[in-house]
Amino acid sequence: MIKRGSILVLVLFCFTPLAVNGQFFGKKKKRKTEKVELSSDSVSIDITNLVFKNINGDPVYYDKKLQSKIEELDKAQKWEELYPLLTEYVSNFGTQNFAHQTYYLWRLAKLTEIFGSPAQAKPLYALVLKHHRKGLNISEVLARYDSLDGNKKQYFVPLDYYYDLVEFRRQVDTLIPPRGVLTTMGPMVNSGHEDYAPMVSKGDSLLIFTSKRNSVNTGINKYINEDIFITSLQNNNWGKAEMFERINSRYNEGSGYLTRSGTELFFSRCESPEGFGNCDLYYSQLQGDTLWTEPENLGETVNSDGWDSHPTLNVTEDTLYFSSDRRGGFGLADIYYSVKRGKGKWSKAMNLGPIVNTRLNEVSPFFHPQHNVLYFSSNGHLLNFGDYDIYKSYKIEGAWSEPVNIGPLVNGKGTEFYFSIDNKSEYIYYARSEEESMKNLDLYSFPLPMEGQPLATTRFTGKIQTLTGKIPQNAVVSIIDLDEGVEVAPKFAREDGTFEFDLINNRNYLLIVQGDDIFRLEKLFFLDGDMEYTGIVERVASTIEFASLEFKNGSAEILPEMHTDLQKVIDFLIDHPTFNLNISGHTDSSGNALLNLKLSQQRADAIKRYISNTGNIEESRIFAIGYGSEKPIVKEEKTDEDRKLNRRVEFEIYRDPPKDQINSTGN
Repeated sequence: MIKRGSILVLVLFCFTPLAVNGQFFGKKKKRKTEKVELSSDSVSIDITNLVFKNINGDPVYYDKKLQSKIEELDKAQKWEELYPLLTEYVSNFGTQNFAHQTYYLWRLAKLTEIFGSPAQAKPLYALVLKHHRKGLNISEVLARYDSLDGNKKQYFVPLDYYYDLVEFRRQVDTLIPPRGVLTTMGPMVNSGHEDYAPMVSKGDSLLIFTSKRNSVNTGINKYINEDIFITSLQNNNWGKAEMFERINSRYNEGSGYLTRSGTELFFSRCESPEGFGNCDLYYSQLQGDTLWTEPENLGETVNSDGWDSHPTLNVTEDTLYFSSDRRGGFGLADIYYSVKRGKGKWSKAMNLGPIVNTRLNEVSPFFHPQHNVLYFSSNGHLLNFGDYDIYKSYKIEGAWSEPVNIGPLVNGKGTEFYFSIDNKSEYIYYARSEEESMKNLDLYSFPLPMEGQPLATTRFTGKIQTLTGKIPQNAVVSIIDLDEGVEVAPKFAREDGTFEFDLINNRNYLLIVQGDDIFRLEKLFFLDGDMEYTGIVERVASTIEFASLEFKNGSAEILPEMHTDLQKVIDFLIDHPTFNLNISGHTDSSGNALLNLKLSQQRADAIKRYISNTGNIEESRIFAIGYGSEKPIVKEEKTDEDRKLNRRVEFEIYRDPPKDQINSTGN
C-alpha cells in the first residue's frame, strides 16, 4: 500500500524515507551444508550459523564492561583474545547496532578469516555492506567481499548477446531455444494505468492484483484510487479482470493475498480513519459462493502507526509475512512476520532480521506455497541488475539463508517487484516497469527460470582450460535443462576458468561452452548431488588441420569418421556469424598434376557443401579452393608418411577475407 510523505524516526538518529503513493512502496564458516526439507525433496543448500538473538529485543545492545574489554584488546592487537569476545558482543546486536557499530562487524569479519575461514567471513562482510552508514572505508570492505564472492554481476552474460547466440544456434538439435520472457499478460488483465501486486490462488485458477484504473483525472486534480481486481483462468487464458466486490471501498485497497483454498483474503487498506497508521493489514473470509465478510483490521499487534502492506502466508498458512516501515527497523522498509494464535488472533509482529533486511527497502514478500522459500524485492542487497530486484531466501531450522538474486532473466534494468509463483513453480507473475521508476507498471507472466526455482539448490561447478592449461577468455557457459526445458541464465567463465550454477537435482542437462577463440564444447550430464566438472576446450588456430579428414584414394566422398571434426567447424560458424571459412585442399605429388588439382578442388567443394547443408550456413561465408600438389609441407616426398602429410585439408577461420583470396568456384 502507499504511504504519503511520512517521517520515520529511529533510535539514535532520524532520516526521511522516500515518499510513495499507493499499494507499492516507493523509491533502493561457520558456514555449513545441511540437508533441507523443501516439500518432499531433500536438497543441500549453504546456510550461515549467524544467530542474532536480540533482534526483537532492545533496539540498542550495550554492555559497557564487555565493550571496554573489546576496545582494550583491539588497541593492543590481541586478536586471539578479542575474537571470542567480539563474537559474543555482535551476537547480541539489536537492530540499531548494525547501523552504528558496523565497525564491530567489519573487525569480526577480518578476524573470522584468520581464526575461522573465508567461507565463515563472507556473510559478515555482506552484513557490513548491507547495513553500514558511515565511518568505514567501504571500498576496502567491498574488495574483501568481492575476493570471496563467485557470483559478481559481470559474470552474467548480457541478455541481448546471449539471445543472439541462441538465435544463431536455433538449428542445432542439441539446443532447446529459449521460451519467451518479459511476456505481458495482455489487455484483458492490464490497463492504461499502473497494474501490480499479482497473486495466483485456488489451484492457480484465480489471480488477484491491484490497479489504479479507477483513478480520476479532472484535468485540474488527479484522484488516485487503488482497488483489488480478480480474474480467472479460462481455457488456458486469463479472462477479463473484474472488481473484487465487497472488499474495495472509497479508500485505497491492494496488495491482496488469497489463501490456497481461495476462501480467505489478506490485503492492505490505506488512509482509513479506523486504521492505526498510513496503511494497515485487513482480513476477510468467503461466506457462500461470492459473499465476503466485512474486512477486519488485524489489530495493533500486527499493524503499526506507519505503513504496513504486502501480506503473504507461509506453507502451513499460520505465519503472516509483510513489509513495514515502522520505527525500530533496519532501514526504510523491512520484512516482518506474525504467528497465528488461537481464535484467529495474531502474535506481535517481529522483524525478520539482518540477513534479509538491509538499510534500504525490502518489500513485496511472497512465500512459496509448497516450499520453505521466501521471495521478496529489495534495492539494498549486493548483487542487483536494476533498481529493485527479486531475491529468494530459504528458511532452514529457524534461520534464513543469505538472499540470492534470481537472475537477469527476471531482473532487468528497471524495477521488479510484486510477484508470485504458481504451485508447480512453472510460471512467475510479477509487475515491472521499463525504466527505473514505478510508472507504467504492467503485469507479466512467463516460465520461471532456473535461478528462481525453489529447488535449484544443487551446486554444479566447473573449470574450463585448454590442453596446455591456458584459460580461454570471455568464454560463455550455458546450461540447458533437457528434462523440463527450464532456462538457465548463462555466465562468462571467470578469469581462472571456473564457473558455478545452482540447478535442480536429478535432472539431465546439457553444458555448452563457446568463445571466439575456442571450438564449442558440449557435455551431457545427469545431476546427482553437488558436482564438479573439468572441461578441455580446443583453441581455434589461424590454420587448422584434422587428422580425420583423410579421403579414400581418388575419392571426394565425405566419410562418417570425418563428421565429428567437421561438426566443430560448423558449430563455430553458427556461434560466430561474423566469421568466414577458407577451405584449402591439398594432394601429394604422385600421379598427374592436373588430375590432382581437380581432385583437391572436388574435395574442398565436398566439405563446403557438407558444412553449408548440415549447419544451414550461407555459402557466401565459405571459400573452397584446391591447390593440388602446389603447396606441399614436405617438398621432397620420400616415404608414405611424407605423402600422407601432404594429402591434407586446411581450414582458416577469419573475419576479413585474405587479400590474395582466389575462389575458382565463383564463390
